[in-house]
Amino acid sequence: QVHLVESGGGVVQAGGSLRLSCAAAGRTFSNFAMGWFRQAPGKERESVGFINWSGTSTYYSDSMKGRITISRDNAKNTVYLQMNSLKPEDAAVYYCAARSALWSTRLDEWTYWGQGTQVTVSS
Repeated sequence: QVHLVESGGGVVQAGGSLRLSCAAAGRTFSNFAMGWFRQAPGKERESVGFINWSGTSTYYSDSMKGRITISRDNAKNTVYLQMNSLKPEDAAVYYCAARSALWSTRLDEWTYWGQGTQVTVSS
């Protein structure tokens, strides 16, 4: 079992930045690929980006590519999502997830999920 807790959400003005964190507890964190997802009201949950177990490979969705960086610190059992140049359409609940394999774009293939953290972007 892996317990994930996101933090760092809040209210930011358009054009601003936020860094989200996801702390993991339980099984060996470095065994897992980690992903970030988001869900806006009335919309389906979508992927934001992923990072492999070692932090040497990342994938970013087209919607946020160029504005985000995903990193991880296996010594701290934490993965980060740095978001810059935020837009009102980036407002959503952001979730982290873990998968004990290569990342997947299929949400149903991620095993463990956090409870989410709200990001609000004011225009």
